[in-house]
Amino acid sequence: MRFLLRLIGLLVIVAVVAVASLLLLPGDRIAHIAADRISEATGRKVNLSGQTKVTFFPVLGVSTGAVTVANADWSDGPPMFQADSLKVGVTVSALWGGDIKITGLEAARPQIYLERAKDGRVNWELGVEGVAPSGQSDGGEAGPAQSAPLALTLDRALITNASLTYKDGASGNVFQMEKMDFDLRWPDYDGVATFEAMLHPQGDAVEISGNLNKVGDFIAGKISELDFKVSAPGGEISFAGRASTAPQLAGQFDADVSDTSRFLTALSGTGVEIPRGLGRAISAQAGLTITQDMRIALRDTLLTLDNNQLTGAADVNLGGAKPKINMQLRAGALDLTGLSANNESASSSGGGSGESGNPKSSGWSKEPIEVDALGLFDGQIALTADSIDLGDFKLGNTRTMVALDRSRMVFDLRELQAYDGSITGEFVMNNRSGLSVGGKMNVAGLNLETFLSDAIDVSRLSGSANGNISFLGVGNSLYAIMNSLKGEGALSTGRGVISGFDLDKLMRSGNVTGGTTVFDSMSASFTINKGNLQNNDLLMKLPLAKAEGKGRIGLGAQDIDYLFTPILLEGEARKGFAIPVRIRGPWSNPRIKPDLEKAIDLNFKEEKKKIESKAQDEVNRLLEDELDVKAEEGESIEDAVKKGIEKEIGKELLKLFD
Repeated sequence: MRFLLRLIGLLVIVAVVAVASLLLLPGDRIAHIAADRISEATGRKVNLSGQTKVTFFPVLGVSTGAVTVANADWSDGPPMFQADSLKVGVTVSALWGGDIKITGLEAARPQIYLERAKDGRVNWELGVEGVAPSGQSDGGEAGPAQSAPLALTLDRALITNASLTYKDGASGNVFQMEKMDFDLRWPDYDGVATFEAMLHPQGDAVEISGNLNKVGDFIAGKISELDFKVSAPGGEISFAGRASTAPQLAGQFDADVSDTSRFLTALSGTGVEIPRGLGRAISAQAGLTITQDMRIALRDTLLTLDNNQLTGAADVNLGGAKPKINMQLRAGALDLTGLSANNESASSSGGGSGESGNPKSSGWSKEPIEVDALGLFDGQIALTADSIDLGDFKLGNTRTMVALDRSRMVFDLRELQAYDGSITGEFVMNNRSGLSVGGKMNVAGLNLETFLSDAIDVSRLSGSANGNISFLGVGNSLYAIMNSLKGEGALSTGRGVISGFDLDKLMRSGNVTGGTTVFDSMSASFTINKGNLQNNDLLMKLPLAKAEGKGRIGLGAQDIDYLFTPILLEGEARKGFAIPVRIRGPWSNPRIKPDLEKAIDLNFKEEKKKIESKAQDEVNRLLEDELDVKAEEGESIEDAVKKGIEKEIGKELLKLFD
């Protein structure tokens, strides 16, 4: 008991001496101690200026005016850190040396400047001369490495209204952000740091929170466990894995974004109008790796874009002026009806029939096509899908490679099953100097009835078709593109059916009401100019007839003016009988009727000549009788009449001189 009482007495005496010593220290002395300790720990010159105040309760601390932390010696930029004022709370042991235990740190309107040099050095790597970032000696004359940890800790750092500037010397890009608040807790140098941040990059609040394990290792450039979450209006993203200041990152990435456009607006100020099916809402899980040269790898990716689900992997290089992407994606049934301008209009009109947005009934959409995304990155994307619904077109098994280079996207159609057939070739979207679309495609076994019904709302023609087409259209809307189309192609089919009229009934009785026409084969070639498809060599073979056709199909105007001429064949000894059919009007409701004038020209050509000759002779006889003129040999009746009229006029003029 006596020993215990003596020990307590000794502690009291030590406490009294310590408190008395503190009372004798001026404020600037504490400020200099804090500045010196931080300078030693970081290897950067720290200046604390302005009026310095000392507090003893509830914690030992000091508040200063302006404060600066010097930049790296290789940088010609401003200080790495500067603030209008700084408050620092420390433990008593900091006054006599030893570890720096900062119990509190508050900075008012700090300005943080981070920089990466062209050679990859970064100004936030801190250390003292002769000591490696890990806290080890770099060897040399001093001998082998010795343990020398940088024992700086923070019970809590509170930073308000901060601004951040990041300069990338390799690309020349400069990123700036203001109105940031940070709350950092780092009680153990070799332990865990927790952090919270509130950013306002574009007005909306963006919250960041997380944990960094083994902070000392992280500061020394080693790898440490890290997890964080970013929340903003519209969604959140999170990461759990390992990281270093290199920078390097590896772990699990997750995203749950209910409104992608709003989320991107909150982060960057730029919202993107995303078509339905391509990520208005996004859910993603992937193994994420980021290397020091700013290469990103995504593995075991599960991506949900609205109601579309894809799996795959991707590599992204952010080291250049523009991101470069190499991606492989696998999907089941893809719903991309949002890419169809008419479907988007119909859905945005609030339901109903959707007639106002349907190009099949009221013309192609004049709404501008947004393709600025073509310039966001370069790269290649391989896509395999069981089916793709594009709204106007429906595709089966699809295997394609998409190459994007300087705003020009090329779809290499390696395998595309559609409408019971297959399509190969390429399709191009080019936005380098205004939007243009084009392609070269070969078709085999295409079901004409379902294809034409989806494409141009025509369902009268059925059959299996083979063909080829090359085309090019220019414009910033579907209307402009369709009205500027040019190109060429050819088409051939086997046995098929034309519904709506019966050629046999038409040719035998002139009846064009109802029925169907069955044909054995059909072939045609065509050219396209200014949105008009022109065909002059259609040949259709029927059991007892053949049919020829020529005319114009308005791909831009969605109309048709076509002359279809069936010729009835009743045997080699008998002459065929032809009744042309004129198809004219809009695609949605074309008029089909016989062209009687053409029918007469084709079937009664000789008879028409005889009748015209007989009629002309009768006219000549009447003129001779009425006008008392007679045509001389080799002279037409018109010339004889003219001569007679001139003669009579001359007689009347002579009477004026009588």
